[in-house]
Amino acid sequence: MARGDKSKYTSAQKRRARHIEQSYEARGLDEGEAAARAWATVNKQTGGGERAGSGRGRSRKLKARARKDSARRAVATKHGHSPNRGRMTERRSRHASA
Repeated sequence: MARGDKSKYTSAQKRRARHIEQSYEARGLDEGEAAARAWATVNKQTGGGERAGSGRGRSRKLKARARKDSARRAVATKHGHSPNRGRMTERRSRHASA
């Protein structure tokens, strides 16, 4: 994709850029600067062309492992085995005595 080519952007990204550009133009920016800022904003928000989608770039295996780890931590916390249990009170007492 050559610089400036917008063919890889989704229709939603193009529509968003158009609206942002109109907003900049309404504030008094010239057309070229408004377009540049609009596309920079879209790139910042969505990461560039054809990159929309929740959870993109993570394999099923990684998502399953994350779910399992999260569930394990939740159960441990529920049973009173928080990873931070007791640490905060130790820190406070150490700083208070110093």
